[in-house]
Amino acid sequence: MENAGYIALSRQMTLRRELDVAANNLANADSVGFKVEQLMVETEEGDRARNFGVSHPARFVLDSGVGRDFGQGTLRQTGAVLDFAVEGDGFFKVGGPEGERYTRDGRFTLDATGRLVTAQGLPVLGEGGAEILVDPEKPDISVSADGVISQDGERLGRLEVVRFDALGALSKDGDGLYANRSNATPEPAADARVRQGMVEESNVQPIIEITNLIEISRAYERMAKIIEQTNDLSRRSVERLGRVS
Repeated sequence: MENAGYIALSRQMTLRRELDVAANNLANADSVGFKVEQLMVETEEGDRARNFGVSHPARFVLDSGVGRDFGQGTLRQTGAVLDFAVEGDGFFKVGGPEGERYTRDGRFTLDATGRLVTAQGLPVLGEGGAEILVDPEKPDISVSADGVISQDGERLGRLEVVRFDALGALSKDGDGLYANRSNATPEPAADARVRQGMVEESNVQPIIEITNLIEISRAYERMAKIIEQTNDLSRRSVERLGRVS
């Protein structure tokens, strides 16, 4: 394969990955707390397949990871007592078998023991990493803007909402959860506000993602055509050389 074909192939590989990312965004347009993603690409210099006396290297396109837009999604009112949304920068902290996790999905519920848990059954953590216990027999559960949970006027605890200076420290862990697999230390999100009876919708804009899917598909087809034309040119060159010899 010629230099142009290899370069086109490297771009085609990243376009296929971009297509997966855009399709995943569109599939999660209605997922509570989901954050839109975008493939990050970069160029890398490499040796040419054929140099022909040319000194400068070829530039190939590489997948350098997925970037995530943590911008605020629209807050949608549900009226459910145990639905919460974070307004501003911050994450709810939850416990898990492999350590603490962080989420913007505040669709909480109570387990059989009265613990406040996520939809997956993970305990929601309060100040100092303590679990929050609620009496399911009593009504009037309320949460203040700073996360204090009360029931019949009695303070039960406070939702711990934290933030990270560098959001790149967080990696996806499935089910709307993020893991902190770096040395970054979360800090209290002092400016964030907790809204009861609301959830944060995905910040995906479906029209943009549909447009991206169309543009990526067309770019993929163009790269395929370049590869095909390059291979066809090489084949015809070999055939002509064969006839001359």
